[in-house]
Amino acid sequence: MSITIADLHAAAAAIDGAVLRTPAVAAPALSELCGAELVLKLENLQASGSFKARGALVRLLALGDDERRGGVIAMSAGNHAQGVAWHARRLGIPATIVMPAGTPFTKVERTSALGARVVLHGEGLAEAGAHAETLAAERGLVFVHPYDDPHIIAGQGTVGLELLTDHPDLECLVVPVGGGGLIAGIAIAARALKPGIDIIGVQAAACCPLARHPPPATSPQTLAEGIAVKHPGTLTRPLVDSLVDDVVAVPELLIERAIEILVDREKIVAEGAGAAALAAVLAEPARFAGRKVGLVVSGGNIDGRLMASILMRGLVRAGRLARLRIEISDAPGTLAKVASLIGTNGGNIVEIFHQRLFQDVPVKSAEVDAVIETTDTSHVRAMIEALTAAGYPTRLLGSLATGE
Repeated sequence: MSITIADLHAAAAAIDGAVLRTPAVAAPALSELCGAELVLKLENLQASGSFKARGALVRLLALGDDERRGGVIAMSAGNHAQGVAWHARRLGIPATIVMPAGTPFTKVERTSALGARVVLHGEGLAEAGAHAETLAAERGLVFVHPYDDPHIIAGQGTVGLELLTDHPDLECLVVPVGGGGLIAGIAIAARALKPGIDIIGVQAAACCPLARHPPPATSPQTLAEGIAVKHPGTLTRPLVDSLVDDVVAVPELLIERAIEILVDREKIVAEGAGAAALAAVLAEPARFAGRKVGLVVSGGNIDGRLMASILMRGLVRAGRLARLRIEISDAPGTLAKVASLIGTNGGNIVEIFHQRLFQDVPVKSAEVDAVIETTDTSHVRAMIEALTAAGYPTRLLGSLATGE
Protein backbone atom coordinates (compact mmCIF):
# COMPACT_ATOMS: atom_id res chain seq x y z
CA MET A 1 0.00 0.00 0.00
CA SER A 2 1.48 3.37 -1.01
CA ILE A 3 1.30 6.30 1.40
CA THR A 4 1.13 9.75 -0.14
CA ILE A 5 1.31 13.35 0.94
CA ALA A 6 -2.49 13.41 0.63
CA ASP A 7 -2.67 10.71 3.33
CA LEU A 8 -0.52 12.87 5.59
CA HIS A 9 -2.74 15.90 5.06
CA ALA A 10 -5.79 13.75 5.83
CA ALA A 11 -4.10 12.53 9.02
CA ALA A 12 -3.27 16.10 10.01
CA ALA A 13 -6.92 17.09 9.59
CA ALA A 14 -8.07 14.06 11.62
CA ILE A 15 -5.86 14.82 14.62
CA ASP A 16 -6.21 18.60 14.53
CA GLY A 17 -7.14 19.83 17.99
CA ALA A 18 -6.64 16.44 19.63
CA VAL A 19 -2.83 16.32 19.34
CA LEU A 20 -0.53 19.22 20.15
CA ARG A 21 0.96 21.06 17.20
CA THR A 22 4.37 21.14 18.80
CA PRO A 23 6.68 24.12 18.43
CA ALA A 24 9.79 23.98 16.25
CA VAL A 25 12.16 26.31 18.07
CA ALA A 26 15.56 27.81 17.36
CA ALA A 27 18.30 26.56 19.68
CA PRO A 28 20.95 29.30 19.80
CA ALA A 29 23.10 27.74 22.52
CA LEU A 30 23.21 24.40 20.73
CA SER A 31 23.78 26.11 17.40
CA GLU A 32 26.84 27.88 18.81
CA LEU A 33 28.14 24.60 20.25
CA CYS A 34 27.65 22.62 17.03
CA GLY A 35 28.44 25.26 14.42
CA ALA A 36 25.09 24.79 12.67
CA GLU A 37 21.74 26.59 12.85
CA LEU A 38 19.64 24.07 14.76
CA VAL A 39 15.85 23.93 15.02
CA LEU A 40 14.27 21.54 17.54
CA LYS A 41 10.88 19.95 16.87
CA LEU A 42 9.66 19.38 20.43
CA GLU A 43 7.57 16.20 20.35
CA ASN A 44 8.51 15.67 24.00
CA LEU A 45 5.79 18.24 24.76
CA GLN A 46 2.95 15.97 23.63
CA ALA A 47 0.52 15.03 26.40
CA SER A 48 1.75 11.43 26.23
CA GLY A 49 5.38 12.58 26.10
CA SER A 50 6.21 11.64 22.50
CA PHE A 51 5.27 11.80 18.81
CA LYS A 52 3.60 8.39 19.09
CA ALA A 53 0.32 10.06 20.06
CA ARG A 54 -0.09 11.16 16.43
CA GLY A 55 -0.06 7.79 14.70
CA ALA A 56 -1.93 6.12 17.54
CA LEU A 57 -4.86 8.52 17.16
CA VAL A 58 -4.99 8.17 13.36
CA ARG A 59 -5.14 4.38 13.74
CA LEU A 60 -7.81 4.45 16.44
CA LEU A 61 -9.97 6.83 14.44
CA ALA A 62 -9.93 4.30 11.59
CA LEU A 63 -11.59 1.59 13.74
CA GLY A 64 -15.15 0.50 13.05
CA ASP A 65 -17.80 0.61 15.76
CA ASP A 66 -17.52 -3.10 16.57
CA GLU A 67 -13.73 -2.86 16.71
CA ARG A 68 -13.94 0.05 19.13
CA ARG A 69 -16.24 -1.87 21.43
CA GLY A 70 -14.02 -4.97 21.30
CA GLY A 71 -10.88 -3.03 22.18
CA VAL A 72 -7.30 -2.82 20.99
CA ILE A 73 -3.95 -4.28 21.96
CA ALA A 74 -0.47 -2.95 21.28
CA MET A 75 3.12 -3.85 22.04
CA SER A 76 5.52 -1.13 23.02
CA ALA A 77 8.60 -0.20 25.05
CA GLY A 78 6.61 2.75 26.35
CA ASN A 79 5.89 5.66 24.03
CA HIS A 80 3.50 3.90 21.64
CA ALA A 81 1.89 2.41 24.73
CA GLN A 82 1.21 5.82 26.20
CA GLY A 83 -0.02 7.23 22.90
CA VAL A 84 -2.50 4.38 22.44
CA ALA A 85 -3.57 4.45 26.10
CA TRP A 86 -4.05 8.24 26.09
CA HIS A 87 -6.34 8.32 23.08
CA ALA A 88 -8.09 5.00 23.84
CA ARG A 89 -9.19 6.36 27.21
CA ARG A 90 -10.34 9.61 25.60
CA LEU A 91 -12.31 7.71 22.94
CA GLY A 92 -13.71 5.09 25.33
CA ILE A 93 -11.85 2.18 23.72
CA PRO A 94 -10.57 -0.65 25.99
CA ALA A 95 -6.78 -0.97 25.61
CA THR A 96 -4.26 -3.66 26.55
CA ILE A 97 -0.55 -3.00 26.20
CA VAL A 98 2.15 -5.68 26.16
CA MET A 99 5.52 -4.27 27.25
CA PRO A 100 8.93 -5.98 27.50
CA ALA A 101 9.77 -7.03 31.05
CA GLY A 102 12.69 -4.56 31.21
CA THR A 103 10.67 -1.47 30.26
CA PRO A 104 11.57 1.52 32.48
CA PHE A 105 9.21 1.77 35.42
CA THR A 106 8.16 5.31 34.60
CA LYS A 107 6.74 4.20 31.24
CA VAL A 108 4.91 1.23 32.78
CA GLU A 109 3.41 3.37 35.53
CA ARG A 110 2.31 6.13 33.17
CA THR A 111 0.72 3.68 30.75
CA SER A 112 -1.23 2.03 33.56
CA ALA A 113 -2.26 5.43 34.93
CA LEU A 114 -3.81 6.23 31.54
CA GLY A 115 -6.25 3.36 32.01
CA ALA A 116 -4.63 0.64 29.90
CA ARG A 117 -4.19 -2.93 31.10
CA VAL A 118 -0.42 -3.55 31.09
CA VAL A 119 1.05 -7.00 30.47
CA LEU A 120 4.81 -7.40 30.95
CA HIS A 121 6.21 -10.14 28.73
CA GLY A 122 9.49 -11.02 27.02
CA GLU A 123 12.97 -9.60 26.83
CA GLY A 124 12.37 -7.24 23.92
CA LEU A 125 9.85 -5.88 21.43
CA ALA A 126 9.89 -9.01 19.27
CA GLU A 127 8.77 -11.25 22.13
CA ALA A 128 6.30 -8.67 23.41
CA GLY A 129 4.87 -8.30 19.90
CA ALA A 130 4.44 -12.05 19.43
CA HIS A 131 2.59 -12.27 22.75
CA ALA A 132 0.39 -9.30 21.82
CA GLU A 133 -0.59 -10.96 18.55
CA THR A 134 -1.45 -14.16 20.41
CA LEU A 135 -3.66 -12.27 22.85
CA ALA A 136 -5.28 -10.36 19.99
CA ALA A 137 -6.27 -13.61 18.29
CA GLU A 138 -7.51 -15.18 21.53
CA ARG A 139 -9.58 -12.21 22.66
CA GLY A 140 -10.70 -10.65 19.38
CA LEU A 141 -8.73 -7.45 19.87
CA VAL A 142 -7.43 -5.17 17.11
CA PHE A 143 -3.65 -5.16 17.06
CA VAL A 144 -2.28 -1.61 16.77
CA HIS A 145 1.26 -1.92 15.45
CA PRO A 146 3.74 0.72 16.66
CA TYR A 147 5.21 1.45 13.22
CA ASP A 148 4.32 -1.04 10.47
CA ASP A 149 0.89 0.35 9.61
CA PRO A 150 -0.07 2.95 6.95
CA HIS A 151 -2.25 4.89 9.40
CA ILE A 152 0.60 5.03 11.90
CA ILE A 153 3.10 6.17 9.25
CA ALA A 154 0.72 8.87 8.00
CA GLY A 155 0.13 10.11 11.53
CA GLN A 156 3.83 10.30 12.32
CA GLY A 157 4.39 12.09 9.02
CA THR A 158 2.44 15.08 10.31
CA VAL A 159 5.62 15.94 12.28
CA GLY A 160 7.32 16.59 8.95
CA LEU A 161 4.41 18.62 7.59
CA GLU A 162 4.50 20.93 10.59
CA LEU A 163 8.28 21.24 10.69
CA LEU A 164 8.64 22.19 7.03
CA THR A 165 5.63 24.51 7.18
CA ASP A 166 7.21 26.39 10.08
CA HIS A 167 10.76 26.29 8.67
CA PRO A 168 10.65 25.82 4.88
CA ASP A 169 14.30 26.89 4.60
CA LEU A 170 15.64 23.84 6.43
CA GLU A 171 18.49 22.15 4.56
CA CYS A 172 18.62 18.92 6.53
CA LEU A 173 16.39 16.82 8.79
CA VAL A 174 17.81 14.51 11.48
CA VAL A 175 15.33 11.96 12.80
CA PRO A 176 15.63 9.10 15.32
CA VAL A 177 14.86 5.68 13.84
CA GLY A 178 13.48 2.61 15.58
CA GLY A 179 10.94 0.66 13.57
CA GLY A 180 10.97 3.40 10.96
CA GLY A 181 7.43 4.81 11.19
CA LEU A 182 8.49 8.33 12.16
CA ILE A 183 11.24 8.80 9.60
CA ALA A 184 9.18 7.12 6.86
CA GLY A 185 6.30 9.53 7.43
CA ILE A 186 8.58 12.55 7.69
CA ALA A 187 10.43 11.51 4.53
CA ILE A 188 7.15 11.26 2.58
CA ALA A 189 6.31 14.80 3.67
CA ALA A 190 9.80 16.14 2.98
CA ARG A 191 10.15 14.61 -0.50
CA ALA A 192 6.80 16.15 -1.48
CA LEU A 193 7.41 19.59 0.04
CA LYS A 194 11.16 19.98 -0.48
CA PRO A 195 12.54 17.14 -2.64
CA GLY A 196 16.21 18.08 -2.32
CA ILE A 197 16.37 18.25 1.46
CA ASP A 198 18.90 15.98 3.16
CA ILE A 199 17.23 13.37 5.42
CA ILE A 200 19.37 11.53 7.96
CA GLY A 201 18.15 8.84 10.32
CA VAL A 202 19.82 8.05 13.64
CA GLN A 203 20.01 4.76 15.51
CA ALA A 204 21.82 3.71 18.67
CA ALA A 205 25.01 1.77 17.96
CA ALA A 206 23.70 -0.92 20.31
CA CYS A 207 20.80 -1.66 17.93
CA CYS A 208 21.14 -0.33 14.38
CA PRO A 209 19.68 -2.70 11.76
CA LEU A 210 19.06 0.16 9.32
CA ALA A 211 22.44 1.90 9.65
CA ARG A 212 24.22 2.16 6.30
CA HIS A 213 27.63 1.67 7.95
CA PRO A 214 26.98 -0.19 11.22
CA PRO A 215 29.78 -0.12 13.81
CA PRO A 216 31.30 -3.25 15.37
CA ALA A 217 28.97 -5.02 17.78
CA THR A 218 28.61 -3.30 21.15
CA SER A 219 26.75 -4.01 24.38
CA PRO A 220 23.02 -4.47 23.70
CA GLN A 221 22.20 -2.06 26.53
CA THR A 222 21.16 1.41 25.40
CA LEU A 223 19.71 4.60 26.84
CA ALA A 224 17.63 4.86 23.68
CA GLU A 225 15.36 1.90 24.34
CA GLY A 226 12.59 3.66 22.42
CA ILE A 227 14.48 3.09 19.15
CA ALA A 228 16.09 -0.24 20.04
CA VAL A 229 14.09 -2.16 17.41
CA LYS A 230 15.85 -5.19 15.94
CA HIS A 231 13.37 -5.79 13.13
CA PRO A 232 12.13 -2.73 11.17
CA GLY A 233 8.76 -3.03 9.46
CA THR A 234 8.01 -4.52 6.06
CA LEU A 235 6.31 -1.24 5.15
CA THR A 236 8.85 1.09 6.70
CA ARG A 237 12.12 -0.47 5.53
CA PRO A 238 11.49 0.10 1.78
CA LEU A 239 10.43 3.69 2.50
CA VAL A 240 13.58 4.32 4.51
CA ASP A 241 15.76 2.71 1.83
CA SER A 242 14.23 4.77 -0.97
CA LEU A 243 13.57 8.14 0.68
CA VAL A 244 16.25 8.59 3.36
CA ASP A 245 19.75 9.73 2.40
CA ASP A 246 21.60 8.05 5.26
CA VAL A 247 21.08 6.25 8.55
CA VAL A 248 23.91 6.65 11.06
CA ALA A 249 24.65 4.90 14.35
CA VAL A 250 25.71 6.88 17.43
CA PRO A 251 27.50 5.55 20.55
CA GLU A 252 26.00 5.50 24.00
CA LEU A 253 28.27 8.16 25.45
CA LEU A 254 27.12 10.67 22.83
CA ILE A 255 23.47 9.86 23.49
CA GLU A 256 24.11 10.43 27.19
CA ARG A 257 25.95 13.68 26.46
CA ALA A 258 23.13 14.86 24.20
CA ILE A 259 20.56 14.31 26.97
CA GLU A 260 22.73 16.29 29.37
CA ILE A 261 23.39 19.13 26.90
CA LEU A 262 19.70 19.51 26.05
CA VAL A 263 18.94 20.04 29.73
CA ASP A 264 21.96 22.21 30.46
CA ARG A 265 21.95 24.41 27.34
CA GLU A 266 18.27 24.52 26.31
CA LYS A 267 16.34 23.39 29.45
CA ILE A 268 14.72 20.59 27.42
CA VAL A 269 14.08 17.12 28.86
CA ALA A 270 14.59 14.33 26.33
CA GLU A 271 14.79 10.58 26.65
CA GLY A 272 17.59 8.66 24.93
CA ALA A 273 15.71 8.28 21.64
CA GLY A 274 14.66 11.93 21.79
CA ALA A 275 18.29 13.05 22.11
CA ALA A 276 19.60 10.78 19.36
CA ALA A 277 19.32 13.43 16.63
CA LEU A 278 21.51 15.83 18.59
CA ALA A 279 23.95 12.97 19.27
CA ALA A 280 24.35 12.55 15.51
CA VAL A 281 25.27 16.22 15.11
CA LEU A 282 27.75 15.96 18.00
CA ALA A 283 29.26 12.88 16.35
CA GLU A 284 29.85 14.53 12.97
CA PRO A 285 29.85 18.31 13.37
CA ALA A 286 31.60 18.90 10.03
CA ARG A 287 28.72 17.23 8.21
CA PHE A 288 26.24 19.82 9.49
CA ALA A 289 28.48 22.88 9.81
CA GLY A 290 26.93 26.07 8.48
CA ARG A 291 23.62 24.41 7.56
CA LYS A 292 20.11 24.93 8.90
CA VAL A 293 19.19 21.61 10.45
CA GLY A 294 15.91 20.37 11.91
CA LEU A 295 16.28 17.91 14.81
CA VAL A 296 13.29 15.88 15.95
CA VAL A 297 13.22 15.58 19.76
CA SER A 298 10.92 12.60 19.56
CA GLY A 299 10.12 12.08 23.25
CA GLY A 300 10.80 13.07 26.85
CA ASN A 301 9.72 10.01 28.83
CA ILE A 302 12.90 9.42 30.79
CA ASP A 303 13.13 7.85 34.23
CA GLY A 304 13.93 10.47 36.89
CA ARG A 305 16.64 8.37 38.51
CA LEU A 306 18.33 7.84 35.16
CA MET A 307 18.17 11.54 34.36
CA ALA A 308 19.70 12.38 37.75
CA SER A 309 22.55 9.95 37.10
CA ILE A 310 23.21 11.40 33.65
CA LEU A 311 23.33 14.95 35.00
CA MET A 312 25.68 13.99 37.84
CA ARG A 313 27.97 12.14 35.43
CA GLY A 314 27.99 15.26 33.29
CA LEU A 315 29.17 17.32 36.25
CA VAL A 316 32.01 14.87 36.78
CA ARG A 317 33.07 14.99 33.11
CA ALA A 318 33.03 18.78 33.19
CA GLY A 319 35.18 18.91 36.32
CA ARG A 320 32.40 20.48 38.36
CA LEU A 321 32.34 17.48 40.70
CA ALA A 322 35.47 15.52 41.54
CA ARG A 323 36.46 12.69 43.84
CA LEU A 324 39.96 13.06 45.26
CA ARG A 325 41.98 10.52 47.24
CA ILE A 326 44.18 12.34 49.75
CA GLU A 327 46.93 10.73 51.86
CA ILE A 328 47.17 12.07 55.41
CA SER A 329 48.75 11.14 58.74
CA ASP A 330 46.33 9.53 61.19
CA ALA A 331 46.72 12.25 63.79
CA PRO A 332 44.22 14.53 65.55
CA GLY A 333 43.42 17.68 63.59
CA THR A 334 44.84 16.54 60.24
CA LEU A 335 41.44 16.02 58.61
CA ALA A 336 40.37 19.49 59.74
CA LYS A 337 43.50 20.99 58.13
CA VAL A 338 42.73 19.22 54.84
CA ALA A 339 39.11 20.41 54.91
CA SER A 340 40.27 23.95 55.61
CA LEU A 341 42.74 23.80 52.73
CA ILE A 342 40.01 22.60 50.34
CA GLY A 343 37.78 25.49 51.42
CA THR A 344 40.59 28.02 51.12
CA ASN A 345 41.10 26.91 47.52
CA GLY A 346 37.43 27.35 46.62
CA GLY A 347 36.22 23.75 46.89
CA ASN A 348 33.00 22.66 48.58
CA ILE A 349 33.02 19.23 50.22
CA VAL A 350 29.92 17.21 49.34
CA GLU A 351 30.95 13.88 50.89
CA ILE A 352 34.01 12.63 52.74
CA PHE A 353 35.19 9.10 53.58
CA HIS A 354 37.99 8.54 56.08
CA GLN A 355 39.72 5.19 55.36
CA ARG A 356 41.95 3.50 57.93
CA LEU A 357 41.21 -0.22 57.75
CA PHE A 358 40.27 -1.25 54.24
CA GLN A 359 42.97 0.42 52.15
CA ASP A 360 46.62 -0.54 51.69
CA VAL A 361 48.05 2.27 53.82
CA PRO A 362 50.57 2.31 56.72
CA VAL A 363 49.05 1.89 60.14
CA LYS A 364 49.81 5.49 61.15
CA SER A 365 48.38 6.89 57.96
CA ALA A 366 44.95 7.18 56.43
CA GLU A 367 43.38 8.02 53.13
CA VAL A 368 40.56 10.47 52.66
CA ASP A 369 38.21 10.21 49.68
CA ALA A 370 36.58 13.60 49.25
CA VAL A 371 33.82 14.43 46.76
CA ILE A 372 34.23 18.12 46.03
CA GLU A 373 32.28 20.70 44.04
CA THR A 374 34.59 22.70 41.79
CA THR A 375 34.19 25.13 38.91
CA ASP A 376 35.91 23.27 36.07
CA THR A 377 38.75 20.89 35.19
CA SER A 378 41.45 23.52 35.76
CA HIS A 379 40.10 24.13 39.27
CA VAL A 380 40.31 20.40 40.01
CA ARG A 381 43.94 20.29 38.89
CA ALA A 382 44.78 23.38 40.94
CA MET A 383 43.15 21.77 43.99
CA ILE A 384 45.27 18.63 43.57
CA GLU A 385 48.43 20.72 43.23
CA ALA A 386 47.62 22.76 46.35
CA LEU A 387 46.93 19.71 48.51
CA THR A 388 50.03 17.91 47.29
CA ALA A 389 52.21 21.00 47.86
CA ALA A 390 50.90 21.21 51.44
CA GLY A 391 52.17 17.69 52.13
CA TYR A 392 49.02 15.74 51.36
CA PRO A 393 49.64 13.63 48.21
CA THR A 394 46.41 13.71 46.19
CA ARG A 395 45.13 11.99 43.10
CA LEU A 396 41.94 12.12 41.11
CA LEU A 397 39.67 9.09 41.12
CA GLY A 398 38.15 8.67 37.66
CA SER A 399 38.91 11.04 34.80
CA LEU A 400 38.14 14.53 33.61
CA ALA A 401 36.79 15.55 30.24
CA THR A 402 39.01 17.68 28.04
CA GLY A 403 36.25 20.30 27.94
CA GLU A 404 33.84 21.38 25.26
